[in-house]
Amino acid sequence: MKTALPTIAFLFIVSLFAGAPSVRAQGNARNGPDPEATRDADVEKDSLHNLDVARQYFKLRKAYVAALQRCDEVLAANPTFSKIDEVLYIAGQSSLNLAEGRGKQAASLYTIHDGDKKRALTAEELRERARDYLSQLVNEHPTSTFRDRANDDLKQLGGAKPKAETGKQ
Repeated sequence: MKTALPTIAFLFIVSLFAGAPSVRAQGNARNGPDPEATRDADVEKDSLHNLDVARQYFKLRKAYVAALQRCDEVLAANPTFSKIDEVLYIAGQSSLNLAEGRGKQAASLYTIHDGDKKRALTAEELRERARDYLSQLVNEHPTSTFRDRANDDLKQLGGAKPKAETGKQ
């Protein structure tokens, strides 16, 4: 028993020091999970595909209804998407362009469900949606490369909405 006691004490001390690095590695756990680590890779890939398609519709085809529908899909399915600021910008610009009668698609093709009926949005409703999207971009993504362009568009829409009002989409 006398020879086993030093061996047990040695093993106990070694186990304390061996566990110390893993405890220190958890030091940032109090900051919450990293958003990058919590994203589902498949959902992120699908969202990136939808964003790429929305870009094509928006820039090349001037098909603002199709671009807005793709953006709405990303916003609904993946609100923590890594490029959500660009999605909000394209959605806002597409809504604004439709309200002003621009593009190759009629604004009446963009419909929403109102109860059990589908209806097209009016130009004023499209402008209000544009303001919502762009305000969300400005309020929630202050370092976005799209922020300055969104601010320019918001000037003609009455400015950005306060942060509490932008989440009502």
